[in-house]
Amino acid sequence: MAGGWAQDGAVNEQIEVSTQEALARARGRQPTGESLRECADCGEPIPEPRRVALPGVKLCIDCQEERDRARKPAAGINRRASKDSQLK
Repeated sequence: MAGGWAQDGAVNEQIEVSTQEALARARGRQPTGESLRECADCGEPIPEPRRVALPGVKLCIDCQEERDRARKPAAGINRRASKDSQLK
């Protein structure tokens, strides 16, 4: 049972859409193609196990960790516009 103007199952639909969008963003960041033998940033060799585990990898572990720390997480989207989200 939905309340107000929402249709039945609207909350589940919102959750499903949000999940699909998060998966699409994560899949879009995955490397593709042939792995490099040397890091694109520092030039250090990329270990064979890393190249096998992540096809298309372009960075060594140290450079990837540095980029991950610098990257800010994507802000969540509140589709319901609850009062709590409006107060922030």
